[in-house]
Amino acid sequence: MAGQILGFVGVGRMGGPMASRLLDAGYRLCVYDLSEEATQPLVARGAQLAASPAEVASVADIVLISLPTPDVVRQVVLGGNGGIINGSSVRLVIDLSTTGPGVATEVAARLAENRIGWVDAPVSGGVTGAKAGTLAIMVSCPTPTLQKVAPVLKVFGRPFHAGEKPGLAQTAKLANNLLAATALVATSEVMAMGVKAGLDARVLIDIINASSGRNSATQDKFPRAILPGTFDFGFTTGLSYKDVRLCIDEAEAMGIPMVVGAAVRQMLAVTKARFGADSDFTFIAKVLEEWAGVEIRG
Repeated sequence: MAGQILGFVGVGRMGGPMASRLLDAGYRLCVYDLSEEATQPLVARGAQLAASPAEVASVADIVLISLPTPDVVRQVVLGGNGGIINGSSVRLVIDLSTTGPGVATEVAARLAENRIGWVDAPVSGGVTGAKAGTLAIMVSCPTPTLQKVAPVLKVFGRPFHAGEKPGLAQTAKLANNLLAATALVATSEVMAMGVKAGLDARVLIDIINASSGRNSATQDKFPRAILPGTFDFGFTTGLSYKDVRLCIDEAEAMGIPMVVGAAVRQMLAVTKARFGADSDFTFIAKVLEEWAGVEIRG
């Protein structure tokens, strides 16, 4: 409920806007991040600054985390004396990161030994959705727990209950992110072909969006970040590569072949090698531009 103190670890590109929305909604916050630049705006608004994740978890009984990789999630929650698991107050951890079902299951089991609950709550919608409160939030946790945390999650967007078992929401998130990356790769290929043939890029996008080929890349990423030439959609190549790799690894572990997914992973690997892990993942289109010898603008 508003006025309750919540913990928040990882207040960077995604976590920062979500934490800010919690302050807007009347919650009090105790925050931690390795970056002073990330925590400073929240502290200026009244958030309490902690010296470690464990300290956050000694102030708040619900701790939210928004972190970049599975290894970082594991370390922040379970690692050493500074991990969340060592906090004296924490009773529930809400993971807004994309970690994959393997790490989610492992961390949930370790926390359960200390009578600490776990909520998978990976989000989709990017920085824009985090700022606007329009994220899709995939949630897996027991139903009574969902009822408890729903008011908090609704500050960020719309929760979807994927099930009660740890990792189910992570599986849903990986499936979504693979499809999003696939749409971007395939759209970049056909746009390069169309422009090379002499079509105007924006006319081709308009045609696709009025036809059966429309997808998230043609409707959002191309008009917003590629046709203007800004390549600033707000999601890095490294994180997209990580999500696609996690999805393929999980599928292979279940015996599910991912032929198209493997090709998408390769395109992201090429983009990462060419432009760096910190480049925007819309730079996939730049790779196709270079290969085709065209410029996709409109």
